[in-house]
Amino acid sequence: MNMKEVRDKARELGVKVAVGWTKTTAIREVQIAEGFDPCYGRGLYDVCGQPHCCFRSDCEKIPAKN
Repeated sequence: MNMKEVRDKARELGVKVAVGWTKTTAIREVQIAEGFDPCYGRGLYDVCGQPHCCFRSDCEKIPAKN
């Protein structure tokens, strides 16, 4: 998902994406608004327990941080 798509998703949920926010910050705020834990980009997709998160496919592409 690109940043425009993230902003559109945020707007649908009433989340205001502030100037200067990174894509990761914006996605985590959307996750919170949707009732998910804000775990995007932390390399936890295999244990996060949120298979219905709309960012999961993007998250799976990010390597785990060890």
